[in-house]
Amino acid sequence: MISLGIDTSNYTTSAALYDGAQIRQEKQPLPVKSGARGLRQSEALFHHNAQLPELLERLLSNAPGPIEAVGVSDKPRSAEGSYMPCFLAGVSVARGIAAALRVPLRRFSHQEGHLAAALYAAGRLAWRERAYLAFHVSGGTTECLLVTPQETRLLGGTEDLNAGQAVDRVGLMLGLDFPAGPALDKLAQGGALPRFIKVNQKSFTCSFSGLENQCRQLIGQGSPPEGVALYCIEFISHCLENIARAAIGEYGALPLLFTGGVSCSEVLRRHILGQFPGAVFAPPAFSADNAAGIAVLAGASPENIDSPLEAGEAHAVHSGHLGQPTQ
Repeated sequence: MISLGIDTSNYTTSAALYDGAQIRQEKQPLPVKSGARGLRQSEALFHHNAQLPELLERLLSNAPGPIEAVGVSDKPRSAEGSYMPCFLAGVSVARGIAAALRVPLRRFSHQEGHLAAALYAAGRLAWRERAYLAFHVSGGTTECLLVTPQETRLLGGTEDLNAGQAVDRVGLMLGLDFPAGPALDKLAQGGALPRFIKVNQKSFTCSFSGLENQCRQLIGQGSPPEGVALYCIEFISHCLENIARAAIGEYGALPLLFTGGVSCSEVLRRHILGQFPGAVFAPPAFSADNAAGIAVLAGASPENIDSPLEAGEAHAVHSGHLGQPTQ
């Protein structure tokens, strides 16, 4: 069965095909002017509408067979009131494709797609049948989740800024372009901590507004950019480590999965693996925003059907063929 997945998140347009074993993916970041702190939702929606047709043309020209299901992310999270206009671009196109092909349309949240993509890339799709702890760490979300076959339960996370927002704000202070994550991480890898990191937080919640102020203070005191960058990412890493310890203490030694754009940080990854050697991180192509997980879910799940057809009636930046998941 070949399924098509579409995701139009806040800063990436993406589409993917899944044939039950392999992913083919096309993705393109939304353009952000140098010095800008992001995009308005109206701007994001416009760019998705402009970029998605070209991505689909490239992807579908190499489809290995007929598409039998279409999946799309229609909201950020599976929670009441979760909504962002940028997802309307993907939903509109997905509905049209599903209707034209007379195949089921299956809707999922952006977060569900993140988790599925990370599990696929890490060779852990079997975890969908067991309980695990997941950290979704990005510009729009910083959450610790207890995921079981029956439900996804929010355990905790940030109470103010998201980790990715803090990274971007500190990056802009240091003269980096938005989004600043990859450049800040590269800068941090050559730095030394300018001072000891002390994190005060409740067991399942953290705060990053103070981190922004601390980094501004370090810059004012003349700390080198590399040190400030390292301080920022290590602070976030310490917070996630503390939440993970609290979750394991409450729910037992469950497997740990990290996904979302901030989890692509090599500094963060090294820190977490140093504390939890069994933690699973997907490669950046499957951790940052992508449609791969949506395609996997569309091909695997008969749920969330939005189509007049019943399921039984329906007979990658340019990344191309991304191959088998890693083991």
